[in-house]
Amino acid sequence: MSDVHAKLSGLTVASEGGQGTAGDYFALLKPRVMSLVIFTALVGIVAAPGAVHPWMAAMALLSIAIGAGASGALNMWYDSDIDALMKRTTSRPVPRGAILPGEALGFGLTLAVGSVLSLYLFANAVAAALLAFTIFFYAVIYTMWLKRSTPQNIVIGGAAGAFPPMIGWAAVTGSVDPGSIALFLIIFMWTPPHFWALALLGKDEYARAGVPMLPVVAGVAETRRQILIYTLLVVPISFLPALLGIAGALYIAGTACLGVAFIWYSWKVFRSGQGDAERLACRRMFSFSIAWLFGVFALILIERMAGLPPFHSILG
Repeated sequence: MSDVHAKLSGLTVASEGGQGTAGDYFALLKPRVMSLVIFTALVGIVAAPGAVHPWMAAMALLSIAIGAGASGALNMWYDSDIDALMKRTTSRPVPRGAILPGEALGFGLTLAVGSVLSLYLFANAVAAALLAFTIFFYAVIYTMWLKRSTPQNIVIGGAAGAFPPMIGWAAVTGSVDPGSIALFLIIFMWTPPHFWALALLGKDEYARAGVPMLPVVAGVAETRRQILIYTLLVVPISFLPALLGIAGALYIAGTACLGVAFIWYSWKVFRSGQGDAERLACRRMFSFSIAWLFGVFALILIERMAGLPPFHSILG
């Protein structure tokens, strides 16, 4: 972890600090990622057996959101050198100097501690421990280690983004159950094909920044093949909530339609040529993958709000 020591010892000390605005600090939270975290955590809360007071659920959801923001801030602190080399990330607050590295680090750590403590107070120790582990996993295991050392970074590191529904579930039940594991697996297996589509678009920038993303290390053809393989794996896994009694007939029908479309988009990436055809296929795959995940989790939420029976109840 010599890089960690270098970054800590190299923190800029300035009397005036960065000139970051409220918008810059908000950007540190990675609001797009946070929105997905909030939504999937909400589904975990709603899908969990048992009841929780709406106020407690709202505070638990806020704590999870703040924890996600803490992870984003710590990631931007550590990855500021990489971000400065990539067009997609060069405008982030730290590489453009709006927020100093030390300020981003302090902001992230403060939010991390505060979010874990608040989730413990408003929910329970299990949910708080899961949130703490998630922040640690994303900031240390993924950002500081996996991202810069292995092309499997996003496969293993994807676990960090898969924990929110499990945390939401634990906030209600105080436990980790098969249902929450199923929700975790859906996001965990979805992350590689989702992110690799983006990595194909930015493969040259990743190579220039020295990040061993799969397209850089294994090549474009292998990345396309892996996208198709993971899509073919995640689609059947997405039916686990119905098999475990979390979801019902509407979920099965909707997920089947979404799954067919997901496979089609991944197949288009697999069969795409080079140049504009490849970029178009990857953009469509990336955009639809977000819609797919939102749709799968939204179906669970809709069924619960409508009071529809789970699949095993329909079978009698």
